Amino acid sequence: QRVSRFPSLDCAHPVQYPSLPASWPGANCRIWAQVEQAGTLLQLLDAVIGQVFARNPEAARAEAERTVRCAGALAMERTHSAACQLVAVLGEPEDPEWTSRLESAAETLQATAESELEERLRAANPDSGEPGMPWGDFVLEAREHLSNIERDILALENSPNDTESIHSLFRSFHTIKGLTAIAGIETAREVAHQTENLLDQVRAGQRPVDTRVIDLSLASADFLGGAVAVAEQLDRGASVEFPSGADALIDGLYAAIANVPAAAAAPPATETCAQPVPIQRKLEQTGSSVKVDTAKLDQLVDLVGELVIAQSLVQLDTAMQSGNDAKTAKNLTQLGRITSELRKTAMSLRVVPIGMTFRRMTRVFRDLIRESGKDAVLETAGEDAELDRTIVERLADPLMHMIRNAVDHGLEPPDERQQAGKPRQGRIRLSASHQSGQVVIEVSDDGRGLDRGRILEKAVERGLVEDPSAVSPAAILDLIFEPGFSTSEKVTGISGRGVGMDVVKKEIEGLRGRVDVRSEPGQGTTFLLRVPLTLAIISALVVKQGRDRFILPLFTVRELLPPGGQEISTVEGRNQICVIRESVVPVVRLATVLALPLASAKPAAESAIVVVESGPRRLALAVDEVVGKQEVVIKSLGDWLGRIPGVAGGAILGDGGVGIILDVDSLFAREGHGLAA
Repeated sequence: QRVSRFPSLDCAHPVQYPSLPASWPGANCRIWAQVEQAGTLLQLLDAVIGQVFARNPEAARAEAERTVRCAGALAMERTHSAACQLVAVLGEPEDPEWTSRLESAAETLQATAESELEERLRAANPDSGEPGMPWGDFVLEAREHLSNIERDILALENSPNDTESIHSLFRSFHTIKGLTAIAGIETAREVAHQTENLLDQVRAGQRPVDTRVIDLSLASADFLGGAVAVAEQLDRGASVEFPSGADALIDGLYAAIANVPAAAAAPPATETCAQPVPIQRKLEQTGSSVKVDTAKLDQLVDLVGELVIAQSLVQLDTAMQSGNDAKTAKNLTQLGRITSELRKTAMSLRVVPIGMTFRRMTRVFRDLIRESGKDAVLETAGEDAELDRTIVERLADPLMHMIRNAVDHGLEPPDERQQAGKPRQGRIRLSASHQSGQVVIEVSDDGRGLDRGRILEKAVERGLVEDPSAVSPAAILDLIFEPGFSTSEKVTGISGRGVGMDVVKKEIEGLRGRVDVRSEPGQGTTFLLRVPLTLAIISALVVKQGRDRFILPLFTVRELLPPGGQEISTVEGRNQICVIRESVVPVVRLATVLALPLASAKPAAESAIVVVESGPRRLALAVDEVVGKQEVVIKSLGDWLGRIPGVAGGAILGDGGVGIILDVDSLFAREGHGLAA
């Protein structure tokens, strides 16, 4: 709460404004503390205006009083006076015209602060070429508002009379206008300013929320997103320039404001301006928030991982275990408990809701529907499901490819759907849910479904399949993940080049996940993306096979059976099974699966049995010994080893040795037990 440092100013009495250096904040006399206060003022203004239009007078009064103190500390006399006037109006709710006076006072404060702050910054040092705030601060502030902008625009398109979305959208563009003015990005400031003017007409009821308003607002958001992406590169020391080419966009905004008929749709943002803007997570702290560089979060999680390893080394040390000191044992237990809580807290800092990515897909879906001419609606569910930030960011490209395929390949044109007895409007569903320690993301459509015959025909043409009769129905569907595979007869602007689904599979497998596909002709297609919750630390079961130790993610382990605790039968002289709770489960020796020497491995009947599962499938792994449960830090095996089937990574165990983390899904695939119930 940086404003808590400001002196308490009584707006009922005159304020003596301190004098500032004439060159503030010039290159030779930059006062970063006051620049931060200027950014704080923008945040306060956004908060107070939001509370006013949300009809929350108590919260608005508190924010307005903080604005009074902030403006006084910055010696912004006109802004201070306007804020005092708003506080006075907020104290007169019995006035019959109170609502209109309140909104007028809030808008006056907004305009006055903007004008005075721009004058201050312009007069300070117009030729310095330096931003009025650090680029990193600008990026963090602007990203949050850009995320809100896209959400509000898409909400308005579905509900044009949603006044709260209109006010929220107007405030976001207004705040970004102020931020770009402080940062000195004039073109972006003009785009935000003219978009704000257009939305002001909507807010005042002078024009409806039509397609023209929506398109221009989205184009402005894309352009501003490009400016933010460039600012982020500048913050990292790169030599880049801010996007230009906004003349057509600004002309379109001017024409819309003047209500001049548009000859064409809103000019799209250029490719360099339409870069996706990732979302930074806020760390919640008792009702307030603090922005933290994600690199520091990653470093913190890495250090906590090393602490987990060190704690295990200490706790499993033979000298510690051989001692009988009760106090030492108690301290070790306390250390383990604190380390576990610290690990959970550190991991929670990395997780973000997947809803952020879902909202980006809403924008992608809207543009695809307009380009394809089809009629469809996108349904989303489970937006609050949380995953590791890295996983959420890397899911954006696979989801985009799948939405493209669903629109172009899956959904039929409205007339064709009507002839097939379906509603003219198609439906695509995007959902996320937690299942067995994983997050399952479902992308489904109610379109024509996958044509297995056509897929197999194309596979034969390309030499991917030699004997079509030997390919199972499930294996036919897996052919769509082959690089360059496509059943489209022509290349469109949406798809048809065969560069979509192989990207999906490669990216998901890179996250230690898998892709399942289900399809029924005429009913639609469903893709299930199964990804882990985190890429850093997991709870695991350590097992021993011969002299080697292997690690099974604990969420895949269903139960443990001691040696000799289950009768194992041999079927047809080669396959082994056991009956567990009236279900037949195939038994596989881990040494056989991993091609380890069998001479030293125990027979299955004398081995410990670990029942692992993946969705509805179960498999009984016969291992020499179960070592125990442990928290492990996942370590990559390095690019030079590549992707090894059945191996998800490595981990340093409590005694300092290395264990191999097994990929249970790959074990199912390698042994052909995918249908085990």
